[in-house]
Amino acid sequence: LWGAPRIRDELRKLGIHVSKRTIQRYMRQARRVLPPQQKSQIWATFLANHASEIWACDFVQAYDLFFRAIFLFFIIEHGSRRVVHVNVTRSPSDAWLAQQIREATPFGDGPRFLICDNDGKYGSLFDHAVDGAGITLIHTPPYAPQANAICERFMGSVRRELLDHMLILSESHARRLAKEYVLYFNYARPHQGIDGQIPIPSPSSFLLPPGDCSLRRIPVLNGLHHDYQWAA
Repeated sequence: LWGAPRIRDELRKLGIHVSKRTIQRYMRQARRVLPPQQKSQIWATFLANHASEIWACDFVQAYDLFFRAIFLFFIIEHGSRRVVHVNVTRSPSDAWLAQQIREATPFGDGPRFLICDNDGKYGSLFDHAVDGAGITLIHTPPYAPQANAICERFMGSVRRELLDHMLILSESHARRLAKEYVLYFNYARPHQGIDGQIPIPSPSSFLLPPGDCSLRRIPVLNGLHHDYQWAA
């Protein structure tokens, strides 16, 4: 994390006098030969240190009853694994994505960083909306799904736990299914990435009930999943 002036001053403290330009030359050489494994460790450290300040976004593509493409767009918070925004469209565009950022950050309430891939859908209007919300946009390198691993794992959950079991009838139907799944994911589904916790736990989560309580099963997505709670 040190820059050339800091290294120069540390060396000067030891009685070694080197110019900043010389240090910069060696820094460039060292960074060019940084092993890929060490680069991934640096990225993982960044994600861990700023998890509460990072959102990530991505699309998952599905098809309706007539095999027409439909796109589900999600934004997820790294630290809590909370899905902060979801929407559905048949024609994802730069302007549509810019509007999603504005809807996800009302009154400027957003993260410090937003991670997305290099899809051409993320254009200048999207960049402007992100910048206007005071967010630093980070594009992942091409062909590097692990760079956005948390969002990619969530997209896998959406496919396995929703899309693989549902026949989508229309755009509005897909939107209703996506929003119901997000409610289940945020408020009822334990997540291994946060030690089995729920992204938005209720005050009574993980508390032992009184002796006279019974367990109730609440169906989600027409019984595809169930939320288990103690009934008074």
